[in-house]
Amino acid sequence: MGVASASMSRTTDVVAKDRNQGKNQLRVGRLVKAHGLKGALKLELYTDNPERRFTPGAEFTLQVPEASPWHGKTVTVREYRVMNGNPVVFLNDVDDREGAETLVRAILWIDQDVDEVEDDAWFDHQLVGLDVVRDDVVIGKVARVEHFPAQDLLIVRAGEAEVLVPFVKAIVPTVDVAAGRVIVTPPPGLFEELPDTADAGEPEGSDASE
Repeated sequence: MGVASASMSRTTDVVAKDRNQGKNQLRVGRLVKAHGLKGALKLELYTDNPERRFTPGAEFTLQVPEASPWHGKTVTVREYRVMNGNPVVFLNDVDDREGAETLVRAILWIDQDVDEVEDDAWFDHQLVGLDVVRDDVVIGKVARVEHFPAQDLLIVRAGEAEVLVPFVKAIVPTVDVAAGRVIVTPPPGLFEELPDTADAGEPEGSDASE
């Protein structure tokens, strides 16, 4: 599957592919739980700057199942707060807990300004084709990027295999587009099969037929 050049990747703000008539959009949060009785919703943030994103009047496109009454609609921020250490948002026309419950698990997207670039965010076409380097050795190339609600994945072509690499800072600490590479620090077994330990205790030269 090809990767649209209008897409952007990282675990903070992410640009969707062709979500709004070709406009670049940023995924900025997910509504995870109704909070209180006045329509508030707790947020899982995908942005490093929620105070700027969730200003009163900010309008978001919703990613919800087709069966949802909110499918194809937008929501507008009435108020953003941090309550007991949790980010909470109030939305126009959502005035009670029952209404808030209908929005749980919805993902929020916002149009990206043409000249706007998020920290630690790259367009997909910038990533595709980059060398993947581990311990100063090139072990593959980025073939494409896949976007999922929880995180993005770099699909790395390593020889004849494709390896799915979570695009998180702990595993992909460095993206150097100018140098044409990404540096990875993968957990054991991600790029190679783990040693088969089933026979580790078998003495060398033992005869299994005995």
